[in-house]
Amino acid sequence: MKLLENSKFEAINCALSVEMGDCKIDGRIESYSCKMAGNDKRLFKVISQDGGHAPNDLQALSPPMGTLSHSPVKSVSDSEGGEGPLCDTISTKTLFYLISTLNASFAPDYDFSNAKSGEFSKEPSLQWVMNSIDSLLFASEGDTFSMLRPQLWAALDEEIGLGECELYSYNPDLASDPYGEEGCIWSFNYFIYNKKMKRIVFFSCRATSVTSDSGIGKDLGGVEMFEDYEMDGGSEYAY
Repeated sequence: MKLLENSKFEAINCALSVEMGDCKIDGRIESYSCKMAGNDKRLFKVISQDGGHAPNDLQALSPPMGTLSHSPVKSVSDSEGGEGPLCDTISTKTLFYLISTLNASFAPDYDFSNAKSGEFSKEPSLQWVMNSIDSLLFASEGDTFSMLRPQLWAALDEEIGLGECELYSYNPDLASDPYGEEGCIWSFNYFIYNKKMKRIVFFSCRATSVTSDSGIGKDLGGVEMFEDYEMDGGSEYAY
C-alpha cells in the first residue's frame, strides 16, 4: 500500500485534531493506493495461500455495530453445502487491502497481519457512515465541526468518489484495538474502498479524556450520548 499525498486531507487532519475542554479529538484521513509493495506481497501470501483461501474466496464479516436489523446480508454456505447464517462477506483480496491499510497507517506501533475477517464489518450505506461520523464529531466539537464538515466531505468525494465505494469498519476487541487504551471515549476506523480506482481512504478518529479518568463517557460525549440517536433516520446534515 502506498500513501498518496493530499494537501486537503493534511489541512483537515490538522483541523480535526483539537482539544475541547476535557476532551481531546485526534482524527486523520489518509489515502492509499492498493498497489502491492514487497511486504504486501508476502502478507497476501500468508492471508491467501497459507490460510487456505483463494483471492476471490468469500469470508464472513461481523454485522455493523448497532445495525443488525438494517445491514444488507448475503448467504454463506456451510461445509455441507446448505445455507448457513446470513451475513455480509468479503473477498480474501479485499480483506488483505483492509489489513494492509491498517498496517501502513499504524506502523510501526501495531501489526494487524493476524486480523481476521470477523473483526471487520461492511457498512450498510454511505449515509449511515456519514450520520455516525457527523453525530460523534458534532457532539464533541460543536460549531467547530459544523464549519469543517462541508470541506471534509467534499475532499473525500473528490479523492475517492464516495458514491462508487464500498464502506467497511474495523471493530476489534479491546486487546487488538489501537484506540483501546484507558481514557478513550469513542473511536472509529472506516475504510472507503473504490475498486475501480484501486484506492482506499482510511478515516480514523478517537476522543480521549485529557485526564484519562474512568467513567468519562457519560460526561464527555461518549457512546451513552447517542443511544437514542436514530442513525438510519438521517441526520440534520445532508450530503
